[in-house]
Amino acid sequence: MSAPVCLIVNPAAGGGKSGRLAPEMEQALRAEGLTVRRVETRHLDHARELAAEAVAAGETVVTLSGDGLLGVVADALRHHPGSVIGVLPGGRGNDLARVLGIPDDARAACRALATGVPRPVDLGLVEAPDSSGEKQAFVGIASAGFDSDANRIANEAPAWLGGLVYAYGALRALLSWRPARFEIELQPSGERHAFTGYTVAAANSRAYGGGMYLAPDAMLDDGRLDVVVTEHVGKLRFLANLPKVFKGAHVKLPSVHVFQAEEVLISSDRPFTLYADGDPIGELPVRVRALPGAVTIITPSAGGPALRRLGQPSGRAERMPLDGTGTSG
Repeated sequence: MSAPVCLIVNPAAGGGKSGRLAPEMEQALRAEGLTVRRVETRHLDHARELAAEAVAAGETVVTLSGDGLLGVVADALRHHPGSVIGVLPGGRGNDLARVLGIPDDARAACRALATGVPRPVDLGLVEAPDSSGEKQAFVGIASAGFDSDANRIANEAPAWLGGLVYAYGALRALLSWRPARFEIELQPSGERHAFTGYTVAAANSRAYGGGMYLAPDAMLDDGRLDVVVTEHVGKLRFLANLPKVFKGAHVKLPSVHVFQAEEVLISSDRPFTLYADGDPIGELPVRVRALPGAVTIITPSAGGPALRRLGQPSGRAERMPLDGTGTSG
């Protein structure tokens, strides 16, 4: 990478982690021979402005934060062809950095950025069912239902919990959870499914929640979403199954189903907020669709399994039909 860098920092991310790391990251980037201009965000709209200004100045935008800031920057820069985004982990989850193989160590992450390769990456786009109104893109996983409650609680939790905030949010949400009825419509197949359960997720990437591999076979550059459905089981069984998500083994459970689609319409029998990259992004019902190659992100030169064109065939699982409490048609 030879272009000058605009290092956009959310100083509050990760309970202040990004702000503390920023001087070290800036120094490490300069040690790699890069020209760096560091700026701090005041709020998400400010981050959009900073990203657009950096692109206009011919700079590579590098985010030092969690996936929330990265998603906002990616949404802004999808409208600027030719722009390039770099990722430095500075939040609590850092899930996109994780699936791309970007190291946690500050100096190693800066070296991976300086020697990395720009690659086109998909985004997910959330919009109203009739495609009217505001549209917003995300980089990771958009989900609603039980995840809506867990995300809200996690976002309100004290900063000292660090990465444990996601487990805390899930446990607190489980106490008051009651099953919901969801409907999904997959395109271009036109398949429709209804089920009673916990969550529907539209996954552009593999992981969320600080290392939970909800969609372990999702690819960042295949032009599709992995739609993950979690049907109803008892709370104790759900809790016992929760650790399986950290290895992606939950997709083998009879209560979990994975579909691939270019877009999905999600609705439910009661209101839910859709969360993506840790932040609220819409209210059900919503349409979520894949945006192939919407942004260019610098990835480690060695590549990683989350990018289809870097290595062997993806080995994605076949679509699994709903059964049990689910009905299709």
